Amino acid sequence: MSVNDPLGDMLTRIRNAQMRGKSTVITPASKLRAWVLDVLAAEGYIRGYEKKTNGKGLPELEISLKYFEGTPVIREVKRVSTPGRRVYASVKEIPTVRQGLGISIVSTPKGVMTDAAARTANVGGEVLCTVF
Repeated sequence: MSVNDPLGDMLTRIRNAQMRGKSTVITPASKLRAWVLDVLAAEGYIRGYEKKTNGKGLPELEISLKYFEGTPVIREVKRVSTPGRRVYASVKEIPTVRQGLGISIVSTPKGVMTDAAARTANVGGEVLCTVF
């Protein structure tokens, strides 16, 4: 099966698994997905992830989801930049999420990072998604 938006697919899998109360979710592996998961783990939105291979020998990522008192830590995750409509922002235009309570994940020339880290590094880039 072909996926046009791999990052959007991963975010949807996370959202659906948390609605069902699952502890882990599996998604096909890619570098961009792993970089976004590194940011989510560093910010405390997921427990972590492991690289595995499925029965056919294809690489997969097993994401351990995080809950607090039975409710998911990730309340809202939205894809901002899509394959059909890319959204780029300079340092001054990077959006804040819920007055700084959430994060924007930005793909910059210095790597994938949060909005606060991008402002500190004084770089802009493609706004991949927002998480609250």
